[in-house]
Amino acid sequence: MAKRRIKRRGDEGLKVKAGYGIIEAASALLTRLPLADRWHPWLREDLTDMRWLPINEDISMPADAPLPVSLAERFIEEASHRVIAAYCGCRAGFGCRDYPVDIGCILLGDSAVEIKRYGCREVGVEEAREHLRRAVEAGLVPIVGKARVDNFIYGVKDRKRLLTICLCCECCCVTRFTALSPLEKLEPLFPRLDGVTVEVTGDCIGCGKCVSKCYIQAIEIRDGRAFIGEYCRACGRCASACPNGAISVSVTDPDFIEKAYQRIRSYVDYR
Repeated sequence: MAKRRIKRRGDEGLKVKAGYGIIEAASALLTRLPLADRWHPWLREDLTDMRWLPINEDISMPADAPLPVSLAERFIEEASHRVIAAYCGCRAGFGCRDYPVDIGCILLGDSAVEIKRYGCREVGVEEAREHLRRAVEAGLVPIVGKARVDNFIYGVKDRKRLLTICLCCECCCVTRFTALSPLEKLEPLFPRLDGVTVEVTGDCIGCGKCVSKCYIQAIEIRDGRAFIGEYCRACGRCASACPNGAISVSVTDPDFIEKAYQRIRSYVDYR
């Protein structure tokens, strides 16, 4: 299938296969139109709130604070219904070879059982938790919350009864959308998880492996060392890629899970 090039923030481009990437590319273009966030449901701040959950094993945490992934586990346990997609449409469309195509999103809430696409099927708590565990072990990053565009993707009416746990890699529509969108439009829709920081330590040698791993190009090499910019969504993938352990992921707020939980719950009733 032919490839085309889409312009993004700087001089870089993003290659996407024709027929795929349309949703995130169109959404990113919409963000640049005056007042688009006031009338288009995909861009309205009151209809979307999605958070990256870093999966790094060496996250620096306050005493007794739960790991970020526990937020997704909490939503799974509380949900009225749990539905698993048989495959990831993005990885399938891009022919992904780095991550399992058969690990699709987890959809929660009453609207989840209305989905007839992507081989979705309802499962119990334990199977949903196992699906999440398998995704994390494969290196996929959970992005959790209410995404208005998912009602379009999965073909269900928006009654604020659908919560998504997207399990993302470089192929996924959410990550490609963030790479194409202006920061001022991105921040209200896809904010960083409360209390999570990502920092470069003095051990950095400027090898650039973190740069190639960042799927939204939030990292660059300046004066021989990595520099993390404002676009960083604190997913932690750069820390996992660093051969010298020169990037640290830490949680500074012991209440970070509760704050994110309450905010996401204000957007969607999944129970």
